[in-house]
Amino acid sequence: MSFELILVIVTAVSGVIAYVDRIIWRPKRLKAVVATKEPIIVEYARSLFPIFLIVLVLRSFIIEPFKIPSGSMYPTLQIGDFIVVNKFAYGVKLPVIQTTVIPVSTPERGDVVVFKFPGDPTVDYIKRVVGIPGDEITYIDRSLFINGKKVDTELVGKYLGTDSGSVMNGATIVKESFSKDRWHQILLDMDKRSLDMDTVTVPEGEYFVMGDNRDHSNDSRFWGFVPEKNLKGRAFGIWMNWDSGIHFNRIGKGIE
Repeated sequence: MSFELILVIVTAVSGVIAYVDRIIWRPKRLKAVVATKEPIIVEYARSLFPIFLIVLVLRSFIIEPFKIPSGSMYPTLQIGDFIVVNKFAYGVKLPVIQTTVIPVSTPERGDVVVFKFPGDPTVDYIKRVVGIPGDEITYIDRSLFINGKKVDTELVGKYLGTDSGSVMNGATIVKESFSKDRWHQILLDMDKRSLDMDTVTVPEGEYFVMGDNRDHSNDSRFWGFVPEKNLKGRAFGIWMNWDSGIHFNRIGKGIE
């Protein structure tokens, strides 16, 4: 059972108990000849319901925290990064069932998104959107092509990571852009074989995603597309990094 489902259940149960107490049980206690003590379950329900409700609203509709468990998004995100995700970036969705009730926008190429892994919806993944519905995507010899055109890149140099990023020392940093005013960095491990992919067309209502650590990422090249209903939100900032200690240089960084 997911944390979100548990949160919905405890919020609903505590709310019902508090409501029933207010309109039925409490008036009876006040009218009773012999004073009766408020049941402890009612006391807890009335006290905790506002807290559960606030957490549910924040987590379901506004922002949600996630921790980065792997290096698939180096150099953008490192192991131990705690990130915040904008939950309403792509529309307001009902908790648990994830039905969109208020459309807002759709993902753009370059967005870093958190989503439910299509192969196991209980697992959350984070990757970068590189293909939107209708795009033809090709990845050959570490070059990404969208609709037959090679994506703009610029060599930066060798990656000299510190702290948790040191595991990729010596890899090549490349700047990549899907538009003239929006750049991000990717990592290429020239010691590995390029994880190539023949041309695929992104279906309607689905997205093609890749990790920024291109030679060390389990992404759409291997398991397919991400349905729009699986999207949880757009990652926009790092509020903490804990990997065998706090790394203060990561705190407060935005996500390009």
